[in-house]
Amino acid sequence: MTTTPARTARTRSLDETLPPCTVVLHNDDVHSMEQVVRALLESVPELDAARATEVMLTAHRHGEADVVTCPLERAELYRDRLSARGLSATIRRP
Repeated sequence: MTTTPARTARTRSLDETLPPCTVVLHNDDVHSMEQVVRALLESVPELDAARATEVMLTAHRHGEADVVTCPLERAELYRDRLSARGLSATIRRP
C-alpha cells in the first residue's frame, strides 16, 4: 500500500490534535544503572546520554520518571521497547 501525501497530512494533523501522552519509567532494582541507561538510549531515539542518565537517576531516587511526551502510538512503541528490555514503563494520558 502506498501512502498518499493527503493521507500523510491527515495522519500528521491527527497526531498534532490529540493530547500527548507521557512514557513513565518506574524504578528498577534488578538492572544496573548502566543497563537502564543503555535500554533508554536503544528504545527512545529522542534521548541523548545525558537525558537518559537523568531519567534513570530520577526513577531511582523518586520511584518513577517521565521519559518522553509524544503521540499515543509512539508512546506505546517506546513503552513496549522498554518492557522488552525488562524495564517497567507505563503511559500517562492527560
